[in-house]
Amino acid sequence: MPFNNLRNRQKQHEPGRKHFAVLLDPDNLDEASCLNLLALSETHQVDFFFVGGSLITTDNQASIIRLIKENSSIPVILFPSNSLHIDKQADGILLLSLISGRNPDFLIGQHVLSAPILKTSQLQVYPTGYMLVDTGRQTTASYMSGTTPIPYDKPGIAACTAMAGELLGLRYIYLDGGSGAMHPISADMIKAVREVVDVPVIVGGGINTADKAAAALEAGADVLVIGNHIEKNPGFLAEVSHLIASYNVALNVHR
Repeated sequence: MPFNNLRNRQKQHEPGRKHFAVLLDPDNLDEASCLNLLALSETHQVDFFFVGGSLITTDNQASIIRLIKENSSIPVILFPSNSLHIDKQADGILLLSLISGRNPDFLIGQHVLSAPILKTSQLQVYPTGYMLVDTGRQTTASYMSGTTPIPYDKPGIAACTAMAGELLGLRYIYLDGGSGAMHPISADMIKAVREVVDVPVIVGGGINTADKAAAALEAGADVLVIGNHIEKNPGFLAEVSHLIASYNVALNVHR
C-alpha cells in the first residue's frame, strides 16, 4: 500500500527515497481547480494526495475524492481533523495522534470514535504522531485543537516528543507548521527529529520556495507536504517535483 515502502529503511537513519505529497483542502477547491492540479500532478510526479484540513466547512470532500479517483491513479490519503471526515472512497488514512499537545480528544478520543468505522473499512491505516510547531502565527489546527505548538527554537522538545511517539508504536512522525505558516519548520528541528527516530518523517507548513523545500529535504524529511502555496501558485508543484526527482537521482548515483 502507498506508505509501506517508506518504512523499508535498511538500517538506522539511512537516507531513503524522498516523497512528495500534495495537501488538498476541500474548502479551497472546486472542480476546475482540482482538475487542473490533477493534470499537473500526473505530468510532474506526485506520490500522494493528502485530503482534509483542520476545519472543513463545506461538503466538498466526498466529491473531491471521487474526482481524484476518477481522474488519477495517485493514492488518496485522508488527513482528517475528526472522525466525521472519514471517507471510504480513499486509499488510506493518517490516523493522527496529536502528541505535541495535551488534549485527550486528539490523543485518543477521536480515535475511539473512529475505530469501529476504520476496522470495517478497506482503508489502510497509518498511525501517525502529529506534532504542531510554532511557525510565527496561530494556526487553525492549534486553535481548533486547543493545544500549544512546540516552540520554533526548541528542537530538543520536538526530538523527545518524536521519540516518545515512536516508542508508543506510532509508525510515522508528522512535523507541521500549519496552513499559512509564516516560516517553515527549521532545519535544526527536522534534523534533531530525524536523528532520533527510525520511522519516516513527514514535514509540511510554510514551504513556499524551492530553497525551503531543499532545506527540509537536506535536514532529513522523508515526505514533503505542500498545500496552501500550490493552491495560490499551481506552478510550484512542478518546482517541488523536479527538486525531489533530482534529489532521488543523486541519491541513487551515490549508492
